[in-house]
Amino acid sequence: MAVYFDHNATTPLHEKALEAMQPYMEAIYGNPSSLHRFGRLQRDAIEQAREQVAALMGAQSSQVVFTSGGTEANNLMLKGLCIDAGVQRIAVSEIEHMSLLQPAATLADSGCAVDRIAVNEQGLVTQASLKQVIKDDTALVSVMAANNETGALQDIKKLAAQARANGAWFHTDASQIAGKLAFSFEQTGVHAMTLSAHKLYGPLGAGALIVDKQLPMHSLTQGGSQEKGLRAGTENVPAIVGFGMAAELAMQAMDERADHVRTLRDALEKLLQQFDQVKVFANEAGRLPNTLQMGVQDFDGETLLMELDRRGFAVSSGSACTSGKTEPSHVLKAMAIPDELATSAVRISFGRANTMEEVERFVEALEQILGLKSSAVMMAANL
Repeated sequence: MAVYFDHNATTPLHEKALEAMQPYMEAIYGNPSSLHRFGRLQRDAIEQAREQVAALMGAQSSQVVFTSGGTEANNLMLKGLCIDAGVQRIAVSEIEHMSLLQPAATLADSGCAVDRIAVNEQGLVTQASLKQVIKDDTALVSVMAANNETGALQDIKKLAAQARANGAWFHTDASQIAGKLAFSFEQTGVHAMTLSAHKLYGPLGAGALIVDKQLPMHSLTQGGSQEKGLRAGTENVPAIVGFGMAAELAMQAMDERADHVRTLRDALEKLLQQFDQVKVFANEAGRLPNTLQMGVQDFDGETLLMELDRRGFAVSSGSACTSGKTEPSHVLKAMAIPDELATSAVRISFGRANTMEEVERFVEALEQILGLKSSAVMMAANL
């Protein structure tokens, strides 16, 4: 039976989230902008979901703007703030998801200065590294809360305070941490936060940008006043309802889920110590409880991924949005991991349904694969 170890790419839809969505895909219909009772039922469902998402993230429901996912939320954050607000300079960390780095590059092409914040060998942004790049005219700083590849956790509260002290707004992509660990919009002091429903057992096609009302945001789309004028277009009510339910379920089960996946992650990390050629990245940093990224010396990551897939294990060679590329991960390059090790990287990310027996089977499969590699090397050496 296939084993899914790729929950940072996407999670299976929670059965209760699907149950909450089904009436809005079948019996309950109408445009949420309509004033009649059909429309009001849709609007009420959206507002309930807005409250559920806000409760999970320690925000006000009026601050939640629904989007089609984390990618749109990141684009809305950067382009919606910078294009029309006269922003001349921003700073983003080197390890951001491509859904933030690519719009930042677009802004740079348009004349906005984009400074990159370096990370240390554990993949962490330090206050010293932020101080090196932040300038008097830096309007926005963006640092993700938890890295999708390594799982490394940033000290967002300190970094946000540092940005505020320099007169800059602070945004964090919280797509990976949401629902896995307690993380509060209000308590961290950020101005904006990105979320993605399908990272916390919600549906694909739903996300949110939680945004401070003082930010001079502009919509990227025109043609309607939905989502406080920040996202024109009729809302995807079933997906939003599922997002809200998934957020509520995550809040209820967060500690239990975290303890479960942490136990699996720690057990795997201990078992991996038997392999001299395996290196776990960011292992000295605080990490998401479900995430482990490793490199295997003298082994190609894509090859390892496919060998594991042949044995029934679904893992990732990095971000699902950039898989298929042959160059080393930009995250690992920023951490100064040598290319030959970085290209061997695979990420294991556990979920609520995974078991210890699956971890043990995974290690057995890895041992077989590495044994085959060693045998091949020995045969080549003897030719």
